[in-house]
Amino acid sequence: MTSGINGTGDNAGALDAIPAPSAYPRSSRYYGIPVAVHTEADGRQTPYLRRRLLPDPARLSVLAEHTVSAGDRADLLAHRYLGSAEQWWQIADANPVLDPRELTRTPGRKVRIALPAGIPGAANG
Repeated sequence: MTSGINGTGDNAGALDAIPAPSAYPRSSRYYGIPVAVHTEADGRQTPYLRRRLLPDPARLSVLAEHTVSAGDRADLLAHRYLGSAEQWWQIADANPVLDPRELTRTPGRKVRIALPAGIPGAANG
């Protein structure tokens, strides 16, 4: 009796087509970032995530523009506009700041709320 997807007992081809599981959920900024391994001179190995390149903010689809008020925080804006406080990083990606705290530090600042890269919308169609 043969087994396997192609009847030969060999599933390797079919299994190669399945993407490797990610340790991060699809909503994470680290989802899909490959893992690399650094090997020390003594042979110890340390896994790490490769660098995540930030998207060009001009290519993101803007959902809204928020005017910062006293007490605003990126996580609170993410909850309000994106439905999850954990998505604060999407707001940081859409605005040119090095420190996410800069997003809400100055009342009156305009903060772009945008869809993640690759999601079509009004700006990138």
